[in-house]
Amino acid sequence: MATKIRLMRMGKIRTPYYRIVVTDSRKARNGLSIEEIGRYSPSQEPSFIEVNSERALYWLGVGALPTPAVEAILKITGDWQKHKDLPGKEGTLRHAEPRVHKSVAYEAAVKASMNEPKEGATTLKKKAQEKLAAKSAPAVEETPVVEAVVETPAEVVAEPAIEAGE
Repeated sequence: MATKIRLMRMGKIRTPYYRIVVTDSRKARNGLSIEEIGRYSPSQEPSFIEVNSERALYWLGVGALPTPAVEAILKITGDWQKHKDLPGKEGTLRHAEPRVHKSVAYEAAVKASMNEPKEGATTLKKKAQEKLAAKSAPAVEETPVVEAVVETPAEVVAEPAIEAGE
């Protein structure tokens, strides 16, 4: 019996995920499989890859042939290099950073909200901004200062002094 290691497609129409299975090469893609040895989800960043290395090496040693897609996955995990005795047996598999628990994220959001301004909404509508600006800095009307200008004659005419006694 010719066995293959291939991907079995699962999931919805546009959100696939795959099981890495060992199956008879004459069976359908999603038909009966002999053993499931891993999972692969390309929709995540980085892609989720989980392979049972012990079982994958066993099936490769027995003579199961991987499809090109599974061979690429096995090269990423380093199992293909272990099977062929090639350098790079540690693989290049990247792991996603662990997610923050919902309760921790909620507490951080509550703490951050306590630092928000006390005035209300963070962005005010235009009229509300104008009212707030008018309240905080009332406009003082300055009355124009009128200076009184007194006109003086250009020349002061000096009358002749009348002397007493003439």
